[in-house]
Parts: sequence; C-alpha cells; structure tokens
Amino acid sequence: MTNKKYVAAIDQGTTSTRCIIFDHSGEQVAVGQLEHEQIFPEKGWVEHDPEEIWSNTRRAVGEALANGDITVEDIDSVGITNQRETTVVWDKHTGKPVYNAIVWQDTRTTAICKELSGEEGPEKWRRRTGLIINSYPAGPKVKWILDNVEGARERAEAGDLLFGTIDSWLLWNLTGGAEGDAGREALHATDVTNASRTLLMDIEKLEWDEELCKEMGIPMSMLPEIRPSLGDFRTVRERGSLSGVPIRAILGDQQSAMFGQGCFRAGSAKNTYGTGLFLLLNTGTTPKFSDNGLLTTVCFQREGERPVYALEGSVSMGGSLVQWLRDNLQLIPNAASIENLAREVKDNGGVYIVPAFSGLFAPYWRPDARGVIVGLTRFANRKHLARAVLESTAYQTRDVADAMVADSGVEITELRVDGGMTMNELLMQFQADMLGVEVHRPKNIETTATGAAFAAGLDHGFWDDLSVLGSQAGDMKVFKPKRDKEEVEALYRDWKRAIKRSLEWEDNEDEDLSF
Repeated sequence: MTNKKYVAAIDQGTTSTRCIIFDHSGEQVAVGQLEHEQIFPEKGWVEHDPEEIWSNTRRAVGEALANGDITVEDIDSVGITNQRETTVVWDKHTGKPVYNAIVWQDTRTTAICKELSGEEGPEKWRRRTGLIINSYPAGPKVKWILDNVEGARERAEAGDLLFGTIDSWLLWNLTGGAEGDAGREALHATDVTNASRTLLMDIEKLEWDEELCKEMGIPMSMLPEIRPSLGDFRTVRERGSLSGVPIRAILGDQQSAMFGQGCFRAGSAKNTYGTGLFLLLNTGTTPKFSDNGLLTTVCFQREGERPVYALEGSVSMGGSLVQWLRDNLQLIPNAASIENLAREVKDNGGVYIVPAFSGLFAPYWRPDARGVIVGLTRFANRKHLARAVLESTAYQTRDVADAMVADSGVEITELRVDGGMTMNELLMQFQADMLGVEVHRPKNIETTATGAAFAAGLDHGFWDDLSVLGSQAGDMKVFKPKRDKEEVEALYRDWKRAIKRSLEWEDNEDEDLSF
C-alpha cells in the first residue's frame, strides 16, 4: 500500500463538474464543484461549451485541494468519470472545439439515424454495437458536426480533427493538449465503457468497427485509442494543480456508479437517479443482447482481464424533470422542496406526467413521443403535479426493470440506488412499492465519483482490495414495499395509458383528426 494520503476523482456530469478527494478509509475529505451553462439553441437541441467544462475541471480540482488543505504531493492517483455520449470534436493543432459539445439528451440526429437504419433496419447496429440506433449515442452526433459545421469534414479527412466523449476531451487536455507534455503529444484515448456508447465499437471485439465508421462517414483518424477502464492513462501534465499525478481509471458515469456500488457479481443491479435514470444489471463476461428495448454495454474492464458487461435501461428525464418544475413552471423554489409539497396530498389526484421532452428512451425508444400531463381536473393543483413528477420517476424505473427481468430471466430481489434524488424518501418508498422489492440506499449516495476514485486507487495500489467498498456500503437505509399489489398494478396500468397518449405527436402531419 502506498504512503500517499489521498485519491482524487474528477466527476464531469451533465450539470456540473466536481473533484472529490478520498482518504484511505474511503471517506470524502474535500470537494470542489462548479456548474456549467446548459445551452438550448433550438427545440430538442442541448449543448455544452467544452472549453467551459475544461476550465471548470481545473478550477474544481484547485478548489478541492484548497478546501481540504491538501497538496498535490499527497495525491496518489486520479480517476475520471463523465457524462457519456456527449460529443466533442476539436482541432488537434489548436485545441479549439469546432462546435459546442452535443449533449447525450440532444435529438437533432433523429433523421440521420433513420437514414442509417437502411434496408437492414436497426438490427445490424444492435448486433455489432449492443446499442439501438437513435439520437442517444455519440456516433451520429459526430456525423452531424462533420456534415453541418463549415469545413469540418475536409479538416477531419485531412487528419486535423479529433473526436472524443468528455473523458477523451479531459484526458487530452490533462496530458498536455495542443502543446503536448514532456516532449510527447497529449494522449488521445478513451476507455471501453465510453467507447461502447458511440455506436462505433464492436461490443465483443472492443475495437472500432471500420465498416460502421465508414457507413457513418467518420474518418478513423479522428477516433481515440480504446483502453481498459483500469490502467495507465499517463500522468497529468507538468503545469496545473494535479501535476505529475497518475491517471489510473476512466469510466462512464453509470459504469462508475456500478463500481462504486460494488456491483461486481453477475446479477447485481443498481439504479442511478440523476439528470436521467440509469438501471444497470451486471451480466458477467459475456454480452447479453436485449429483446425488450435495453442496451448492451461494457460495465468495466481491468487491464489484462476480460471485460464485464451489463444490460442497461437509460431514461432521459429524472432529476431534470424536477428542474423543469422549478425553473420553467416555477412551482417550487428549489429541488429539495418538492418532497414536502408532494406530501401535502395523499395521492396524485389522477394526474400523470410523461416527461418525453426528448422523446422516450428505454424501453420504448420513441423519438416521436412528447411530454404530456393527463388526468387533469379542477381538483388538481400544484401539489398533485409535484407528486406526479416524483411518481413518473418510479414508473419509468418500473418500465425498465420489467424489461430487464424479461431479458435476463433473473428476478430483481433488491435495488441498490444512488444519486441526488434518492434523498427524497417519498420517492424511494414509492419506488419500493412500485417494484415490490426492497430499495437499498447507501450512506454515500454519490457513488459515481466513489467508483472512479476506488478504481484508480485499486489499480495504483492505494488499496490492496475492495474491502473498503464494503465499509462504505454500510449503514444502508432500506425501503420495504408497503402498498397492496392490486393498488400498485392499478396505478401502473394508468401510467401505461398515459405513455400511449404521449406517442405519435412529433412529425405526424398525416394523422387522421376525424372524430
């Protein structure tokens, strides 16, 4: 075990960037965090400024070190975890992005995906990559940039542009950027978990699929090197707050949460309640392909070992629906206040909210859907809307959980949860009721950063084994089902009716409007 005192995690998420520092006992000792702007240029478009994210990353690291009165000499290693699918294309000579980062929620590539489906339909892409061809993965976003940003395709074909998900963008900058470091070029790489979210990687070979890249019109020279999640990603450049610190792990945020929850055994599952909702089931070292609208993804890989795979149900609207209630409708002053407001009524008053703001993700994959509020009467008020927002989160998780059981044949006997929304006890109890299983909330609900730190520390010898994860998982709060099954199924049946009413709204000009 090293004599260094701490491990750092850089957690770059959809709404903010954090640096969290952990000690040998696995406890958080310091945090730095900054939010970044959400950019909505057009309906269905979501963007971030990559340079703002890089700047905030540097500042968050500096804040964490200052807040903990920690010097860089005390840091053993750093792990990176990131919002997945969000896409950056930049000039390797200047380090300047050619366009804003296109965020995972963005739906502008829907028409591109229809075109790419071709005569074979989506099955070819699913069989090769484990993903459903739609606007979610990174590949179509790269194609959109090359097709729509002036001069981008020519520069890409000339070998001047690089593509990466956010992990690659941060890694390239951390290891020197356009100037390089210590006489060598910056490292342009990604890990298998992030590469598995592009629609460009062969899910079994763990290599870029040249045929699919060609079909999408993406030059291979743009693509980062694919590496295992735990391993050597060089050291941080000579200038900066983490100068000389080894980068020893990179994982997409949901896979990092799996690691932080200790979901290493086939059959173990977790659900993250963040901006979106992400339920993952560890399926072992063989990929399992879904027949029920789920994605096949890489869970993690240690250097020299076989990858571990997962089935995933991705839902685009979770905590962001609460933000919508706060910012757009201004019905609550802050996100935390929704629980008390929702508790002021005994039920949803017959109101259901389907948050298909960017279409429906798993298990439906319906880009034509749009958000609806149904069941309104004069009786309904903002308290019922608040409750309907929380309940929609649990219903969407039930949708995915049912698909997961159908695919795997394995009953989910308990659900491990993490993310900011899990502090809402009304939601957690309703989730237990809706699934009919115990919901286990750990002492540390921010397991995404924990996973990245533990992966880096394990790989670099800061920890000898993962026993520290067990100690951090202690003091679980358990929510047990309380509602009658018949009542639960009646509520869920009305949710499915609401889902049906959200469909076929977008691009449906030929709809029969006769009554």
